Amino acid sequence: MLDKKIFSNTKRAFILKSDEDLKRSIFIFKLISIPSLVPPGIFFTKLALKLRLPIEWLIKKTIFKQFCGGTSLNDCLTGIKNMYSKHVYSVLDYSVEGKVSEEEFDKATDTKINIIKFAAQQKEIPFAVAKPTGLGRFEIWHKVSENKTLTPTEEKEWQHIKDRIKRICKAASEHNVKVMFDAEESWMQDAADQLIENMMKIYNKDRIIVFNTMQCYRWDRLEYVKQSHLKSKEGGYKLGFKIVRGAYMEKENKRAEKLSYATPICKNKAATDNTFNQVMYYCLNHLDDINLFIGTHNEESTYGAITFLEEKQIDFNDERVWFGQLYGMSENLTFNLGIENFNAVKLVPFGPVRDVIPYLFRRAQENTSVQGQTSRELNLLLEESQRRKKESV
Repeated sequence: MLDKKIFSNTKRAFILKSDEDLKRSIFIFKLISIPSLVPPGIFFTKLALKLRLPIEWLIKKTIFKQFCGGTSLNDCLTGIKNMYSKHVYSVLDYSVEGKVSEEEFDKATDTKINIIKFAAQQKEIPFAVAKPTGLGRFEIWHKVSENKTLTPTEEKEWQHIKDRIKRICKAASEHNVKVMFDAEESWMQDAADQLIENMMKIYNKDRIIVFNTMQCYRWDRLEYVKQSHLKSKEGGYKLGFKIVRGAYMEKENKRAEKLSYATPICKNKAATDNTFNQVMYYCLNHLDDINLFIGTHNEESTYGAITFLEEKQIDFNDERVWFGQLYGMSENLTFNLGIENFNAVKLVPFGPVRDVIPYLFRRAQENTSVQGQTSRELNLLLEESQRRKKESV
């Protein structure tokens, strides 16, 4: 049985990082590890960009290089192939956020379809990913989720959203590329869940193409997964689930308190971990009906999953189970899993530097809010730096 210590193997974890890369990563995580520096850093970066000061080159050489694969599809290819040489797959995510017009949503849809076509030509890229609010206004998702009456203009927007989602799923099916839809705020998620479920009914008959994301800091997700499973068996289709802990906790709790309703978020981290693991094991126990993408930076959950596969004598590279982490983070999980022949994946954001800055800000903020994550990253980087110094003596 694999020892949990595999995740402490820094030589394998940072095998693709040069000494210069390692120094840059240490510098960035040292900055992020000081929470008081992140808000003013974001403020002054926004101000500099607004004043059109020439700082994009600095962003590109630092935080962009750490958390993004490149500015274009082709720009990402070298890194993708290098990771694949260490048995790590990639998922390309065009991480441009904050668009609001119909023209921009149509452009985003075309971009997602182009990524699917690109992925179909690369054995290293088994998945595509899409964000529902990147394909239509948040307000429309919200109103549909709450069963509010749409105006005639909003009805057209909603139809366009459904058409965009279907175009993406159709392209994914035609090119045999799996597509994962992100989960977002709870007050818009019901509409997304229903629409993605409808796509599963169409495209997950003979194979699993469409995946929905479960944010397991929501206490209702286990029951949702169980009910979805029952409906899928009755409807003769299969399920694809990506499971994560979640990304909107503070926003969710603040809104619940402001509007005086029970928060959909688990009461603490232990409860979140418990829900995540329950959802994970439920899916692992029903792999004949469910494909699972385990999106986590948590070593305990990851080790629990690989132990399950060992005990059930399921091949490490069984195509029904995938493990994924964000680019530039948790290399100790991704690369050690890949080298051990698990289906390991890096989510690789890309796009023009200026356009992905909102994503980079969010990445920096989330790192400061996840307890222990930044210090764990930094400690591993420092361990590898020390190991290399000893080796060179």
